[in-house]
Amino acid sequence: MYFDTYVDVPNVPGKITVKMKKYVMFEIGRIYLPEKKYNRPERVCIGILKEDDDTKMKPNETFRIHFPDVQLDEVRDSKRSSCLRIGDYLIIDKIVREYQLDELLKANFDEDTGLLLDLVAYSLITEDNAGQYYPDYAYNHPLFSKDMTIYSDSKISDFLNDMDDDQRIGFLNAWNTIHRSEKIYISYDSTNKNCQAMDIELCEYGHSKDDANKPIINTAVSYDVDNKIPLFYEEYPGSIVDISELDTMIEKAVGYGYKDIGFILDRGYFSKANIRHLDELNYDFLIAAKGTAKFIRKFIDEAKGGFESEHKTRNRRYQVYGKTVKMPVFSDDKDRYVHVFYNDLKAAIDRENFENDLSRMEMVMDKGLGTKKDYSSFKKFYNVHYDTDGIFTDYTPRYKIIEKEKSYCGYFVLISSNIENANKALMLYKSRDVSEKLFRADKSYLGNRAYRVQSVSSVKSKTFIAFIALIIRNRIFTYLSEEGMKYSSKPNYMDVPAALKELEKIEMIKGSDDIYRLDHAVSATQKKILKAFNMNASSVVDKANKIKKRL
Repeated sequence: MYFDTYVDVPNVPGKITVKMKKYVMFEIGRIYLPEKKYNRPERVCIGILKEDDDTKMKPNETFRIHFPDVQLDEVRDSKRSSCLRIGDYLIIDKIVREYQLDELLKANFDEDTGLLLDLVAYSLITEDNAGQYYPDYAYNHPLFSKDMTIYSDSKISDFLNDMDDDQRIGFLNAWNTIHRSEKIYISYDSTNKNCQAMDIELCEYGHSKDDANKPIINTAVSYDVDNKIPLFYEEYPGSIVDISELDTMIEKAVGYGYKDIGFILDRGYFSKANIRHLDELNYDFLIAAKGTAKFIRKFIDEAKGGFESEHKTRNRRYQVYGKTVKMPVFSDDKDRYVHVFYNDLKAAIDRENFENDLSRMEMVMDKGLGTKKDYSSFKKFYNVHYDTDGIFTDYTPRYKIIEKEKSYCGYFVLISSNIENANKALMLYKSRDVSEKLFRADKSYLGNRAYRVQSVSSVKSKTFIAFIALIIRNRIFTYLSEEGMKYSSKPNYMDVPAALKELEKIEMIKGSDDIYRLDHAVSATQKKILKAFNMNASSVVDKANKIKKRL
């Protein structure tokens, strides 16, 4: 991409050539060709000549690399599209003001607040985080930046590199001060993102959830399930496992002033050490038991037998039956509230998956008959037979063990420190679905599956921008979910991606008098989406007039 500004063609004797009468090439070295016994110059394109002046050139990103001391105009261009897509901007602006994000950010980012919010909106609307494409987004969208200035990708790069810890921490302190409440349950979860820049200290090989062969950076977010708000986040090296990081997040919560708190954790945090540690700190917890291990199955054995079909134990919303037993989780542990749940659909799925696994084992063993292959790993469910020469001859199912295994299909277990009722525990745990959606949104809908950066500062800046985007996206999700519950069946346009795509169709067109006006009336579907945000067609007209004045 070429910057919309001109600089002098560098005066580097013998290093500058012009290709095809317009491309300015810079020699960065020479490569010796032994077969031809001479050096071949290695050149890169650094810009394009100005048509009417061969002493001036329009530079590109490569020019910035080799001539970093040359000051470039940070503004991309004063031109903008004759058609502006304003619909998504309207609801993002509403949430920014509702949450006072503009004021909180301005206290820490001053004149760069507008650009930061533009990058947040860019991430939300385009589902991308690559800075080089931001100018294309800014070309046809209204902006938060002063005078709706369209900045170049070089300005974006400088902004990401210059953002410092004090600015990020300052915002998070203020954000948590405003949203701190007396009693909260924090849903804490983590994910990881690929990063190829191994010189970044956070980037390490670890337990990747996407590609085990790539280095990763871990990110964790704490979410207030009562008020449905992301609270704070943490970045840590890819080699650190989730359980180890939990202690750091607890300390961070204390540092933000949270006192009467509980934690809702998934099975990745289930361990004796974690439960004991939460006890020592006097924090309530609700945690999913890890799998159906032998010591977990004792809880199921204690509860099963009757409750699985009793109407009084049924949770209508999730079609799950639940029962609570009070017993120690570990042999030397105190009594906990163990909530055992059963679901017919889950039982059918679990059973089908298990039987498919058995079929695959049998197919493998059938192919191995008459060979010396070792099938000892299948001994849990099959008796395997070998002759005196070690040849695999036969196998027989261990029917009682297989049937016992099937008897656990459809069950899952939650363990709590203080919640006595199974139904209440389930509803609280299901509330963490929103925090899981935050992570899926971050990686799937915000373009943050991987970091396209080469510095620690840029990694931290992009994570911070993604966090602000998650705050806004989560509020959009809540608005749409609450409105969708009013329908007998939720319309397909009442989810975040579909709603954003529909609202993008609300446009302003520039007339021959250089004034922008709404292109057409708001559609019926758009009105229904806007209603979720307590907005209507008049709101759109009012906001469009304000955009017109700014332009």
